[in-house]
Amino acid sequence: MLKQDLQLKQLLKLSPQQIQLMKLVQLPTLAFEEAVKQELEENPALEDDTSEEDAFDSADSFDSSSNNDMMNDDADDYETQQIDASDINIDEYLSDDEIPNYRTQTNNYSEDDEEREIPFVEYETFQEHISQQLHTFRLTEEEENIGDFLIGNLDEDGYLRREFSSIVDDLAFTQSIYTNEKTIENLLLNYIQKLDPVGVGARNLQECLLIQLKSKQQTPSVKLAYNTLHQMFDAFTKKHYNKIIQKFLITEEQLKDAVHEIERLNPKPGKSFANNAKNTEQIIPDFTIKILDGELELTLNGRNAPELRISQDYSEMLETYKNTEHKSREQKDAILFVKQKLDSAKWFIDAIKQRQQTLFVTMNVIMNYQKEYFLAGDEELIKPMILKDIARITSLDISTISRVANSKYVSTPYGTILIKKLFSESMTNSEGDEVSTREIKTILQQVIDSENPKKPLTDDNLTNILNDRGYNIARRTIAKYRDHLNIPVARLRKKI
Repeated sequence: MLKQDLQLKQLLKLSPQQIQLMKLVQLPTLAFEEAVKQELEENPALEDDTSEEDAFDSADSFDSSSNNDMMNDDADDYETQQIDASDINIDEYLSDDEIPNYRTQTNNYSEDDEEREIPFVEYETFQEHISQQLHTFRLTEEEENIGDFLIGNLDEDGYLRREFSSIVDDLAFTQSIYTNEKTIENLLLNYIQKLDPVGVGARNLQECLLIQLKSKQQTPSVKLAYNTLHQMFDAFTKKHYNKIIQKFLITEEQLKDAVHEIERLNPKPGKSFANNAKNTEQIIPDFTIKILDGELELTLNGRNAPELRISQDYSEMLETYKNTEHKSREQKDAILFVKQKLDSAKWFIDAIKQRQQTLFVTMNVIMNYQKEYFLAGDEELIKPMILKDIARITSLDISTISRVANSKYVSTPYGTILIKKLFSESMTNSEGDEVSTREIKTILQQVIDSENPKKPLTDDNLTNILNDRGYNIARRTIAKYRDHLNIPVARLRKKI
C-alpha cells in the first residue's frame, strides 16, 4: 500500500568552492604548493603568472570584512546543472581576466621567501640497506629470495614480529617458494641478525638487546648486562634492582655499570633510517613574527601566495566563438568544456585568495592574543587559549580555526613552533587567577627534573607539591599531564 509522509529535515549543503577552501586551508605550505602544482597540471585554463611584476595591495588581500562572503553563499547556486551554450555570457568571461581580484600575488612577505626550490637529500631505505648486505653472502637463489622476503616483513623498528608458520604459508602462496620453518630460522639467526644495524631482525626487545650485547667487547659489565637481560629481563624492566643484586651476588656499583651498558643500546635499530628520512623533511613556516621597535609584525610566507591567472588562450577561444556567426554542434560542446575549466580555475584562484585571508586573519588574532609571549619568549606567559576564543574574535567557525592551527608553523625570534601548541585550557589557582595548563605542565616537568633519581616522586607526592604552590589539581590530572609529557611513573624513573 502506498503511503505519503511529510518530513522536516535540517540539511547543510556545502558548495564545491567551500569544500575546496576547507581543503586548502588545512594544507601546510609544502603540501599547498603541491596542490597548486597539481591543479595547474590538471586545468589548462589556469596559468602560473610568475612573469608579471604587478601586485595588488596586501591590505586589500587580507580585508577581513570579505572573509566570510564565500562561506555564506547559497550552496544551491553551485549544484550541477545542464547548461546550454547559448546561455553563456561571453563578454562576462572575456572581461573577467582583467579583474585584479583574480590575481593572488601579495607583497605581505619578505624577499627572502622568494626561493621556491627546496633541496632534498635522498637516502636509501632501511630494507634496501639490509638487502644489499644480505646479497654479499654466498646464498642460493632461493635463499636470497627468502631472505629478501623476510627483510620485506621487518617493521619500521627493524623487528620481525610474524610467526614463522605464517611466513612459510605466504612464501608458498605469493612467491611459489616451498620451504620450512627451520630454513627461515637459519636465515634469520645466521645471516639477517648479523647485519647492520646490529639488532635488526630480532623478534622482540629482549632478543634485540641481547644481539647487540653479543657483538660488544665482552667486558665484565657487558657480560653482567647480558646475563641480566637473559635471565632477569622481567625484573629489569620493572626496575626491581634488589632482586638482580641478590640473584648475581653483585654490588650496586657493578649493577650500575651493567645498566649503563644496556642504556647505551638501540632498542629500535630500524628507526635510525626512519630518522634520516624525517630529517630531510624541511619545516617551512607559514608565518613569520618579528619584533620591530617593541611591536609585533606578522607576515605570511610568500609560498602561500602563488601568482595565478586565467589562460589567455582560453580567453581567445571565447573571443573566437563569440565572433563566429554559424556555430556548429562541436563548437557548442567545446565552449561548454571551456566554461567548465574557466569556472574551475576561477574557483581555485578565489579559494586561494580566501585561504590567504583566513590564514592571515586567524594568525593575527592569535599573535595579539599571545602578545606577551611573542614579545618575551617565556612559555609561562602563554595565556589560556582555546579554539572557541579565536573563533569568537575572527567570526570564523571553530573547525576552520582548528584546520589553521593543527598543521601550520610560525617562525618567531625564539624558534619555529607549531601553532596548535599555543592552545591550552585554563584552570584557576588559589589566588583566583586563571593559569594555562601549559604553565602547570612546565612546572610539573621542572619538579620531576629536580627530583632525587634514587627516590623519584610519586603522583601523590607531585600532587601535594603543586597544591602547595597554589595549583589545586587532582592526582588523576597529574597522571594525565605526566602522560602528555611522556614521563613514566615513579617506579620506572628510578635510577641506581
